[in-house]
Amino acid sequence: MNYNFLFEQIKKKQSFLCVGLDTDLTKIPKHLLNEEDPIFAFNKAIVDATVPYSIAFKPNIAFYECYGIKGWQSLEKTVSYIKSNYPEIFLIADAKRGDIGNTSAMYAKAFLENLPFDSITVAPYMGEDSVTPFLSIKDKWVILLALTSNKGAFDFQFMNENGEKLFEKVLKTSQNWGNKDNMMYVVGATKAEMLEDIRTIAPEHFLLVPGVGAQGGSLQDVAKFGMNKHCGLIVNSSRDIIYSDSSEMFATVVAEKAATLQKQMQELLNMYL
Repeated sequence: MNYNFLFEQIKKKQSFLCVGLDTDLTKIPKHLLNEEDPIFAFNKAIVDATVPYSIAFKPNIAFYECYGIKGWQSLEKTVSYIKSNYPEIFLIADAKRGDIGNTSAMYAKAFLENLPFDSITVAPYMGEDSVTPFLSIKDKWVILLALTSNKGAFDFQFMNENGEKLFEKVLKTSQNWGNKDNMMYVVGATKAEMLEDIRTIAPEHFLLVPGVGAQGGSLQDVAKFGMNKHCGLIVNSSRDIIYSDSSEMFATVVAEKAATLQKQMQELLNMYL
């Protein structure tokens, strides 16, 4: 999936919403626990309910790994279902991998070849040789952690050397590894005020923005400071959408929640594009 196709989907759906599939068996509606595969049953319902309003889905891999082989099987069924039924969807493996070159090559093979993900989140702090194996796979994307939404981001990411913060150095250096057609950056919505500075370093790249909703990030601020002429934003919402109801009618409530966000995004696209 290329840059232009992604922008066309944003224009078509008037949305830059990504729904995070952080599926926790202790939080899904109880009646689904009677299903043969409760994780897949929940994910399928969420996907079908929200796909009219979304351009991307982002399974958080930890929520599947924790269940062992059954979790991996649920993940594989989920991503295969999405790509078979909704091939226009941008599919993100929120795996946060990153290791020495030969190990990264195997991670890349796992998520970008053996599973039908379009992209994977990658930690940059082991440097170029830990990232380039992911970039070597044609028509796939690396989403590099730049500035995260958690409180611990202040431990290292804002460290300042000669007037340059660490996250700024990551942004500048990594652009020698990839380009706007195969690399995105994670920038947390709770750091929305930094988006204006980030856009001076990476004006054209897409930004994956978690933290809107449950973590307190403002969608309006993200759009104001981060949107470019191709939108350039993929805003993720997980818990606020997928756990918005626990009744047998949960999918209807979930769809309404996603539709509300999409309507807000449509207004912002009309304002800034």
